[in-house]
Amino acid sequence: MAIIKKTIKTIKIDADKCNGCRTCEVVCSAVHASPKYSSVNPADSRIHVITHRLNDIWLPVFAGEYTPAECNGRDQYIIDGKEYDECSFCRATCPSRNMFKEPGTGLPLKCDMCEEEDRPLCVEWCLNDVLIYEEREEEVDQEIEPDELAAGLDSLIDKFGREKTETTFARLLQNR
Repeated sequence: MAIIKKTIKTIKIDADKCNGCRTCEVVCSAVHASPKYSSVNPADSRIHVITHRLNDIWLPVFAGEYTPAECNGRDQYIIDGKEYDECSFCRATCPSRNMFKEPGTGLPLKCDMCEEEDRPLCVEWCLNDVLIYEEREEEVDQEIEPDELAAGLDSLIDKFGREKTETTFARLLQNR
């Protein structure tokens, strides 16, 4: 096991500020279109704004992990006088609802934080500062696979040469 620092990227949601404009959905679907920005289809978006217009509820939810099972909970929550069900907060793609599934194939979608961009575009384009992007460093235990270690050492040898890599590695071992 090795302790490594990992950058954790999160998007906080201030649901009280959301007015349901759905700009986040439009931008997300455009950036994930193929080719990029060629079309807009909110069904392809990795974020959906859950709406209950009569109750003035607007709640952005991001696509999370796929789960093959349906949950058993169907609890209701009242927050600031607004009623929500458990599915409203759930990020999972599951068999009980059609959210976060690719329209043509039914394959699950997951938010990738716009990996190719500096920061998620839904955050960048949010008109009311509902979506707040945060990065933090976190130390995590991670087991390094032998293949990964070998690939890492090979790349160091390619970049710096065998002799320099061995010398540095030997010096690190002496300091431990």
